[in-house]
Amino acid sequence: MTSVLVVDDDPTVLRIVETVLRCGGIAVESRGSGRDGLRAAHEHVPDLAVLDVAMPDMDGLAVCRALREDAETADVPIILLTARGRWLDVASGYDAGADDYLVKPFTAQDLLHRVEVLTGAGPR
Repeated sequence: MTSVLVVDDDPTVLRIVETVLRCGGIAVESRGSGRDGLRAAHEHVPDLAVLDVAMPDMDGLAVCRALREDAETADVPIILLTARGRWLDVASGYDAGADDYLVKPFTAQDLLHRVEVLTGAGPR
């Protein structure tokens, strides 16, 4: 079963993403802060990480860079999930090492499709 780490400081968004992924047959580990998400990724390396960009303690871009800099997590596919959709924001996300960039609001189908593409998991 594919495992996804979801990190978002907004409990509502966290629940929505968890629900969408679980309904798609994906195992989900959730954290409410960037630092906790980074620790979780090192405790159990996920198949993919979904990171909110705007978090107060350690933003998603910093978490993304930290994951890329560590040999243990360097190859984990990363989707940045954010309300920031301007081209400069998107470019910053890719520059930080993200594999994909999903702007809120998003559809359940879009999120699941992107996870499937990045993990190689087929339709459920």
